[in-house]
Amino acid sequence: MIPRLFSRITRTNCNQIRTMSTNQPIIFNPPTDQYGKAHLNGKELESSPITQFQKWYQEATEKVPRSAIPEKTTFSTARLPSGRVSSRVVLLKELDHRGFIVYSNWDQSKKAKDFESNKYASLNFFWPSLERQVRVEGIMEKVNRETSVRYFNTRPRGSKIGAWASPQSQVVQLRDELDVLYKHYEEKFKDLADDEIPCPELWGGVRIVPLEVEFWQGGASRLHDRFTYVREELEGEFAVHRICP
Repeated sequence: MIPRLFSRITRTNCNQIRTMSTNQPIIFNPPTDQYGKAHLNGKELESSPITQFQKWYQEATEKVPRSAIPEKTTFSTARLPSGRVSSRVVLLKELDHRGFIVYSNWDQSKKAKDFESNKYASLNFFWPSLERQVRVEGIMEKVNRETSVRYFNTRPRGSKIGAWASPQSQVVQLRDELDVLYKHYEEKFKDLADDEIPCPELWGGVRIVPLEVEFWQGGASRLHDRFTYVREELEGEFAVHRICP
């Protein structure tokens, strides 16, 4: 009887929470910025979303302050069967003819566990000073070892050692534990030149191969210009559509 009673009380409380109105919000932001710097015309679009992204990204690197880090992107993954979504800000390190490449630890991190059960992922770029946003939905695939090593070799020495030292997303009780791990690998590689430190086997790149790429240009009165490139299969052709804001 106690479990049933507890279950009934819990459901009642949950229902009350769901129907409760927020009369005194903790944060309330009614004022909103108004967009209107530019329009996006369908005739201006490139035939390929990769080429269109390259065009916009080039403009972002030229016009967005370096301190804003134009290559930063929100990378979202989801785990099955729960469907629970995880998001984090990462840096786009490469774009090739096939898709968007980011690098990370693929051992026990959340994104690694998501990858095991669900290859779908998304990226979201936002350049406020240009009033532009690019949203990518696609399928993750590991890049080959050669590609990962090529990028790893460009990293500073400390970042290379950090890739070995950090058991990403695992619990540690004290910061000192992480420092001890770093010192261990610092000692291990002390006799190696920077370009001789090997890339860890469980560290590398993932390419998000797009199924949909949306280009968003802020517009006056929230009438934004949105164009989306969509395909059903990874090797298929993209169809381009203007969609409502």
